Amino acid sequence: MGGDFAPEATTLGAILAKKELGSSVELVLLGDESEIVKILEREGENKSDFTIIHTDQVIEMGEHPARALSKNPNSSISVGFELLRRKEIDGFGSAGNSGAMLVGSMLTVKPVPGVIRPCILSALPKEDGSEGIILDVGINADCKPDVLNQFALLGSLYAQNVCGIENPKVGLLNIGEESEKGNLLTQATYYLMNKTKEFNFIGNVEGRDIFGSKADVIVCDGFTGNVVLKEAEAFYSLIARRGLLDDYFKRFNYENYGGTPVLGVNAPVMIGHGISSPKAIKNLLCLTKEIVHSNLSDKIKEAFV
Repeated sequence: MGGDFAPEATTLGAILAKKELGSSVELVLLGDESEIVKILEREGENKSDFTIIHTDQVIEMGEHPARALSKNPNSSISVGFELLRRKEIDGFGSAGNSGAMLVGSMLTVKPVPGVIRPCILSALPKEDGSEGIILDVGINADCKPDVLNQFALLGSLYAQNVCGIENPKVGLLNIGEESEKGNLLTQATYYLMNKTKEFNFIGNVEGRDIFGSKADVIVCDGFTGNVVLKEAEAFYSLIARRGLLDDYFKRFNYENYGGTPVLGVNAPVMIGHGISSPKAIKNLLCLTKEIVHSNLSDKIKEAFV
């Protein structure tokens, strides 16, 4: 029931995902069963191809996250996190209230021991056809050097195990390449990263390097990362309206990625865009499957022992 166009877009997205993922993946749909079944039957789908769990409460987009979870225990988000906690599902995604998804991740699934702050990432389409990531992109506006250092490790593990990048290059987003450049946060973070052997730190990167091949993982605080992400979205909209899209710029469409994982918690949690279309929901589910099969959560736990 999460997202601006639920349950229509979410159910249609689940249908697309089922066709792509096949019978090896069980898709569990949480929401108003009668509405879900109505859409499935309208589309000529067999409801027995899905597991449907009825919920009769909805967390609205504007609700306060923590209060909404406690006030709506039978919402699709609350029930989903409880199923994930009990390991009755392997991964959980929603395009609903992102604050509630984050609070649920922290309170129900809980951070991996040793992780100071979980974070979220965004994919970066590279001009050479590859793909990198940037993190954090919004949930940690104020960070300390040790937190950014952990983001680098989390991002490196994601790039290696989900994106298939061997020994990913990790860069620190800064206003210059030299080690002494930047504010107190980036200077201190550079010092920490430059000493580590936990990931392949290649030094500072600048804004002009974001879509190039210099780094596979770009690390920054959530304030900076969110500005970068929203600017990229705005740039995509500008060139799309002007009919200037080519194969490269088409990769900036959020629908191609589906959503972002919450890195650093004990189970796969995915957050989708509130305006998610069926295509975006489909890709959210497909990415969730990839993350589950990569055993990323276990590998993060091993790294933080």
